[in-house]
Amino acid sequence: MPEPVIRVESLAKDYDTPAGPFPALKDVSLEVAPGEFVAIMGPSGSGKSTFMNILGCLDRPSRGRYLLAGRDVATLDKDETAALRNRTIGFVFQGFNLLPRMSLADNVALPLVYSAIGHEERLARAGAMLEKVGLGGYAGSLPSRISGGQQQRVAIARALVNDPRLILADEPTGNLDSHTSEEIMGVFRALNDEGITVVLITHENDIALHARRLVRFLDGRIVEDRPTRQFLPSAASHRHPLPREGGRGEGTPC
Repeated sequence: MPEPVIRVESLAKDYDTPAGPFPALKDVSLEVAPGEFVAIMGPSGSGKSTFMNILGCLDRPSRGRYLLAGRDVATLDKDETAALRNRTIGFVFQGFNLLPRMSLADNVALPLVYSAIGHEERLARAGAMLEKVGLGGYAGSLPSRISGGQQQRVAIARALVNDPRLILADEPTGNLDSHTSEEIMGVFRALNDEGITVVLITHENDIALHARRLVRFLDGRIVEDRPTRQFLPSAASHRHPLPREGGRGEGTPC
């Protein structure tokens, strides 16, 4: 069997508080194989955001092991961790996090700035990723000139520009209406159909149904890990393919 993209073993995370240590995660073990699409759910304070931060190498566990693409993160220094993160993971956040005074192409190219890739090649790769999410004709536009759904597509293009093995998405539809949310999840489904591993946090059951597997947290522990019973059939991603330019809502500020 292929090596898991994510392997966590007996993971725990404690935070210091005035009342003493607070256990945000307790003995969490999980594997995610290449090509999986996993939705992580749980109420506020359940530990799911702490878990996602550890998966993204933005935080470190207090105890236990985390292997990302076969590398034990605890054995790496800051530079090695950053290199592994940048090479392996693409991030998509609820708030888009686009820089308002930079063009869409420059926003997408940001993860490449500290690489050895020259400026022209960075923009060429950014343009290719914008084409992939249906926004190739908007490379020179500013974020304020496009809709919220389009801004999230730009954020997805930015996450893809380093050709990552894994996409981590934190409430990627939280700021979008239901129709646009379905379109964005169609993009994730199409990317997953191409073989990219996707792990997302969501509090919406209908969004979780786009994933193939559901992991539910409660009080710092995994209390459920199962296939999604109402998993949308494979054809669903073709009903919401990677969008083309000129579709519904194009060019309309949100």
